[in-house]
Amino acid sequence: MLLYPSVDKLLERVDSRYSLIMLASKRAHDIDAGSPLLLDSYKSRKSVGKAFEEIVAGKVELTRDNK
Repeated sequence: MLLYPSVDKLLERVDSRYSLIMLASKRAHDIDAGSPLLLDSYKSRKSVGKAFEEIVAGKVELTRDNK
């Protein structure tokens, strides 16, 4: 169960739950692969939790190709 950050706060940053999960999954994979962390401190120990925290902080955003 996701307690922090709340799903409501995350959905203020991303337009759909599907997009949120795709964005968090990609960022968590990048963190696991050694990508630098974007915040000074995290509440979560797991990479997906860290990804959610970065999304709610506005450090990671969804971009779309409009082709």
